[in-house]
Amino acid sequence: MEDATSSNPQSLGFTDKLKSWLSWSWTYICAVWFAMVLTMIYVLRSPLKLQDTLTSASVFLNTLTPKFYVALTGTSSLISGLILIFEWWYFRKYGTSFIEQVSVSHLRPLLGGVESSSTTGLFSSVNGEAEPRPSVSECKVWRNPLNLFRGAEYSRYTWVTGKEPLTYYDMNLSAQDHQTFFTGDTQQIKAEDTVMQKAWRERNPQARIRAAYQAIEMNHECAAAYVLLAEEEATTITEAERLFKQALRSGKREQRVQDPVTSLRPLTLNINLLVYIKRRLAMCARKLGRIKEAVKMMRDLMKEFPLLGMLNIHENLLEALLELQAYADVQAVLAKYDDISLPKSATICYTSALLKARAVSEKFSPEAASRRGLSTAEMNAVEAIHRAVEFNPHVPKYLLEMKSLILPPEHILKRGDSEAVAYAFFHLQHWKRAEGALNLLHCTWEGTFHEVSVYPKKELPFFILFTAGLCSFTAMLAMLTHQFPELMGVFVKAFFSTLFTPLGFFADKMESFMPSSFWHQLTRI
Repeated sequence: MEDATSSNPQSLGFTDKLKSWLSWSWTYICAVWFAMVLTMIYVLRSPLKLQDTLTSASVFLNTLTPKFYVALTGTSSLISGLILIFEWWYFRKYGTSFIEQVSVSHLRPLLGGVESSSTTGLFSSVNGEAEPRPSVSECKVWRNPLNLFRGAEYSRYTWVTGKEPLTYYDMNLSAQDHQTFFTGDTQQIKAEDTVMQKAWRERNPQARIRAAYQAIEMNHECAAAYVLLAEEEATTITEAERLFKQALRSGKREQRVQDPVTSLRPLTLNINLLVYIKRRLAMCARKLGRIKEAVKMMRDLMKEFPLLGMLNIHENLLEALLELQAYADVQAVLAKYDDISLPKSATICYTSALLKARAVSEKFSPEAASRRGLSTAEMNAVEAIHRAVEFNPHVPKYLLEMKSLILPPEHILKRGDSEAVAYAFFHLQHWKRAEGALNLLHCTWEGTFHEVSVYPKKELPFFILFTAGLCSFTAMLAMLTHQFPELMGVFVKAFFSTLFTPLGFFADKMESFMPSSFWHQLTRI
């Protein structure tokens, strides 16, 4: 077993080298193939009667009236316009190009492209070793560390308005997260795990709840099923906390069960599931007013699993410490996580700005500051606000209540409007508690960043620009052909004669380079 394991990296390395070599040589192979095809066409021009075919085609094209070319270019413009409209609609709805998405999904594997790494390795392994993680710069959509409970909080909005508070895209991302993180070891997957995998994919909440109960009937210690019930069925935070505690107890009891095969090694609880349960229990304690208990649970969780920085548990801790007004502890957490090598967030940047603004905001006056200038502490506060607004300029409008708050989503786009909503939803009260902090934010933001363009600004995909240019170009050709048919005919003939000049030059060089007898023998073959 050990020999097979030790030889596995070598085989994987050879496979990766082979794939990279094939991917590198693909372009050159295509170029050689294209050159061979052109050469064969030239060699076989006499048997294939290409010259006669081209002559007859030229005669046929010369007999066509300008109306045909107007119809041809007009139809091309219409088709490219329809493609442009569809691409624009798809981009506005899904934020990406349909043609680009299909090309990446289906053509990249054929051309030897590398698939994006799975998010399974976000968490540390059971024995404490760090598993591979995706590059931080590539991660745009993040799990909201302060996301609400569906049954106990999001459902209230549905009961009052009859509308869904979450988008299908957001819920689909959550289903993928749960399905990936809570599956556990695929070698030890059981019947209830299969049921729960299907449960996370169900669109109907009642179907998800029924599947959870079905998993519990198969195994009364199915922790993932209790997690789903706590998230989906519990209508109060107290009930959700009870179900999460039941999930934790079930997981620990299952962990003590001996392996039925070896009877030596105990089955290990899925580390991702354990961290999720403990984190949600801490959030329940925070929402129920037991803030010191919540802070202790979060600190213990961060100490037990120090490699979980990607989960942003420190953002939950910062919010709880701000509620306790333990500003020294908040500064200590910021000193650890507000580092240039770590991924930033609106919580990190704006909490740092809040602490600096709180120190000077109570006595701050814009008129007095303009007369005497800014002190060192005031300058530090202003620079901290500048830095925060530069990171996410959407936040001030929500903190200053210039835009209405909505329920935060389960996933956020870093530096986007969704992150601003999530931050302001939980931290607006902390800014209001610091007297004058919002006034300092308003003066600094309005004076410096009011005209800054919002970030992130979506760039138009290449295919939208391409189809727009193609539609405009063919429409212009149709109009010019209709207005000036003779002049356009002369222009087209000159264009094609210029285009085929290099081919004629290449053919003449081939004739002079190779003896005529050789070409004769090839054509006979």
